Amino acid sequence: MLNLNNMNNLHVNINLSFQQLVEVVKQLSPSEKLKLNDVIWDESAEIPAEHQKLVLDRIKVRKANPSRMLDWDEASKTLKP
Repeated sequence: MLNLNNMNNLHVNINLSFQQLVEVVKQLSPSEKLKLNDVIWDESAEIPAEHQKLVLDRIKVRKANPSRMLDWDEASKTLKP
């Protein structure tokens, strides 16, 4: 469906599966992929308050007991493939 409201707006509704969308994105140039990434991960997107609180709580726990923390190289050895 193509809908031209005026010369400044273009609305397109295309039904694609996720895999079809992936195939379309693969056809973009590297610079276009970077631009798309910037749009997807727009820094103005708000982080929910409960997520912010969770991260801040985890930082407090780490600061209160730094010996609990593992070095990434050490921790990654314990992960299952």
